[in-house]
Amino acid sequence: MAIILRLDRVMADRKVSLKELSEKVGVANVNLSKLKTGKVSAIRFSTLDAICDVLDCQPGDILEFRREPAKEDEIEVK
Repeated sequence: MAIILRLDRVMADRKVSLKELSEKVGVANVNLSKLKTGKVSAIRFSTLDAICDVLDCQPGDILEFRREPAKEDEIEVK
């Protein structure tokens, strides 16, 4: 997947526990845990908004795009 979740890093920088974030954001601990470990395929904007508000960060602090290298059969030969 080309999107990398950095929630764990931002939480560590802010010294916020999963339990504390869960309570302040209003999202179940298990769901935030999945976000923290990158085991999700989607996030609601309302959840992202609440997380950014609580952690005082930007969405780009939590989400990172990393381009995947092209496969050999996808490389265009000129």
